[in-house]
Amino acid sequence: MTTTQPDVSTAEPPPGRPSPLRRLLPGAPDAAPAGGSTLLRHLVPVVLAGTLVVLLTNQLPPYQNLQVARVCAFLCVTAGYTVLVGLNGQLSLGHGALMATGAYTVALVQRAFEARAVQGRWILPLSLLAAVAVTAAAGLVIGLAAARLRGPYLAGVTLTVATLVPAIATIFTGVFNGEQGLRFPAETPPAFLGAYFQPERWLAWVALLAALLTMLLMANLVRSRFGRSLRAVRDDEVAAGLAGIHVARNQVLAFVVSAACAGLGGGVYAMLTATVAPGKFALDLSLFLLMAIVIGGLGSLAGAVWGAVLLVALQDLPSLVTDTFTLPAGLAQRLEGNLALAVFGLILIVVMLAAPGGLQGAARRLTARLRPGRRTPHP
Repeated sequence: MTTTQPDVSTAEPPPGRPSPLRRLLPGAPDAAPAGGSTLLRHLVPVVLAGTLVVLLTNQLPPYQNLQVARVCAFLCVTAGYTVLVGLNGQLSLGHGALMATGAYTVALVQRAFEARAVQGRWILPLSLLAAVAVTAAAGLVIGLAAARLRGPYLAGVTLTVATLVPAIATIFTGVFNGEQGLRFPAETPPAFLGAYFQPERWLAWVALLAALLTMLLMANLVRSRFGRSLRAVRDDEVAAGLAGIHVARNQVLAFVVSAACAGLGGGVYAMLTATVAPGKFALDLSLFLLMAIVIGGLGSLAGAVWGAVLLVALQDLPSLVTDTFTLPAGLAQRLEGNLALAVFGLILIVVMLAAPGGLQGAARRLTARLRPGRRTPHP
C-alpha cells in the first residue's frame, strides 16, 4: 500500500509544535496573521533600526563612522552566508573570494566611467548592481558544482576558490594591477548635505542602506516557501526529494543568493577606502566569515548581526593592542597577523561549549528566563 508524502515546503506544523522557521528566526510568529503582510512586518523593524543607526552616526567621530560602515558591509555578507550554511546546510569556505569578486567589479566599473569622464550619482548604484550580478553568476557556477558535492568535498572546492581568486589579481597585472591593487574615485557626500558634511558619515549611510536592504530581502526569503524548501533540503535531502522539492535546484539558488549578498558586501567594503587589493581578501577572511556566523548563531539573521560586529571588533584588536602597549617591532608584527585569528578561535571554542546556539541563542535563552511564566527554549 502506498502513501502520499506531505509537501514539507508548505505543510503546517502540528498544533502546539513550533514551526522550523520559528526555531530559525527566534521571536517571529509561525505564520503571517490573516490579512497581514510579511514584507510590512519586516519593513517596520528595518526602518526603526536604520533610523537609530542614522541618529547614532550623527554623534560619532569619523573613524567610528567608518567602523559602522564596515559592520554594515560585513552584514551584507554574513546575512547571505548564514542562509547558505545555516538554512541550507552547505559549507562554503570561499566567501572571501566572492567578496573580492564584488570589490574588483566595483573598482573596474568605476575606473571605466572615470576614464570616459562620466560622472553622476547613479554610478555607484550601477557599480554595486554590477557587483551583485557578477558574483551571482560566479555563485551559479560554484553552486552547480556544489550540487554534486557534499561535506569536505564541497568545502575543498570552495577553499580552492578562496585561494584562486586573489591569485588571479596577481597573475593578470595588466587588468588588476597585481598586489598594488586598483584605486577608483572616492564616494563624496551630495552637495545638498553641505560642504562640511562628514564624508565618513555619508559612507556609513550608504553601507547602512545596503545592509538594511539585504536584511529585508533575507528575512522575507527565509519566511517564504523557498526558505522552507531550503531548510527541508538541509534536514533531509531524501525526504525533501520525495516531497517534490527539487534538491539540486534549491542548493544552486541558495549559492546564487548568498554569492550576490557577498558581492554587494565586497563592493561596499571597497567603496569605504576607494581601493581594492588581493591582500584584503586573503584566505583568513573566509575563515573569519565562517567563524563569525557560527559564533553569532548559525541560521539566525540576528546572529549575522552579532557576527558582523565581531568581525570588525576583532580585526581592529591587533592595532588596539599595539597602540596601547609598547611592544617590540617583531612581536607587534606577529600579533598583527595572528592575534585576531587566535582570539576568534578562542571565542569560537568558548561559545560552542557554553552556548551551542551562538550568541543569539544565548541571548534568546536569557530573555526567556527573565520573562515570568515562559519556558526556556532548547538550544
